[in-house]
Amino acid sequence: MSGVATGGLGGMKADYLALVRRRQMYSGLMMIVFVAMLAAGFGLADSRNAGGFWEGLPKLFDFPAELISEAFEKSAAMPGNMLRYLPAMVETFNIAAVSTLVGALLAIVLSLLSTRGLARWPAMITLFRRALDVMRAVPEIVIALVLIFVMGGGPVPAMIAITFHTAGALGKLFSEVNENADLKPVEGLASVGASWLQRMWLGVIPQVAPNYLSYALLRLEINVRASAILGFVGAGGIGAELRVAISWGTGRYDAAAAIFVLLFVTIVVIDQVSSYYRNRLVGTH
Repeated sequence: MSGVATGGLGGMKADYLALVRRRQMYSGLMMIVFVAMLAAGFGLADSRNAGGFWEGLPKLFDFPAELISEAFEKSAAMPGNMLRYLPAMVETFNIAAVSTLVGALLAIVLSLLSTRGLARWPAMITLFRRALDVMRAVPEIVIALVLIFVMGGGPVPAMIAITFHTAGALGKLFSEVNENADLKPVEGLASVGASWLQRMWLGVIPQVAPNYLSYALLRLEINVRASAILGFVGAGGIGAELRVAISWGTGRYDAAAAIFVLLFVTIVVIDQVSSYYRNRLVGTH
C-alpha cells in the first residue's frame, strides 16, 4: 500500500517537474522572441533616424550641460524670467483644470451608461464601452494637431483634445469603480419609482464620489504635463513659450531654464497637494 502511495507521489513530483521545465522553456522562448523584436525595432528606428544613434550618443548631455551652465551664469535673471513666464504657466494650469473638470463630468455619464446593473440602456453597454476605448486610444497630440489645423492655434484646441482623452481614460476607471458599488440603494430607489437619474444621483454617486475625486485629481497632474507638451505644437501656454525660448539657441537658454524650473515647481506642488487630498478622500491620511 505504501509502495503505491510512494509511486503516486513520485508520479506527481515528476509531473510537476515536467510542468516547471515546460514553463521555463516557454518563458525562455518568449524572452528570445522579445529580444529579437526589440533588436529589430531598434535597428529600424536607427536606420530611419536623421543621425546614427551610436554616433550621437556621446552628445546626449551637451544640451542639458549648456543650458545649466548658462542658467548659472545668468542666475540673477532667473526670478525675473520666472515672473515673466508665470502668466503662461497659469494658462497651462487653466487648460488642464478645465479639461479635467469637463472630461470628468463626461466620464461619469459614460461610465454609468457602460456599467452592467446601472446602465440606462443595457443593450448599448458595448457601444458606450467602445466609445470610451476610442477616446482613450487617440493621443491628445493627434487630436490637437487636427483641431489646430481647423481652428488655428491657441488654448481651445488643447482643451478639447485633453478633455476628449480625459473622458475616455477616466470613464474606464470610473466604470471599474461603479462595478463595486452596492446595488441595494439603487434597488430600493427603483422600488419607490425613482427615475434612472435619481437612482444614480442618490444611490450610486455618494458611494463612488471619493474614488471619482481621487482619480480626477490624479488625472489633473497628467493633464498639466499634457497641456505643456501640446504647447509645442501651437496650443499655447508654457509649452509655446518653451519652444520659442529653446529656438533662440545659445545666449537665451537662461529663459528656457526658468521655464523648466517654473514647470517643475508647478508640477511638484500640484502633485503634493493632489496626493494629500487623494489620501484624505480614500481615508489613508
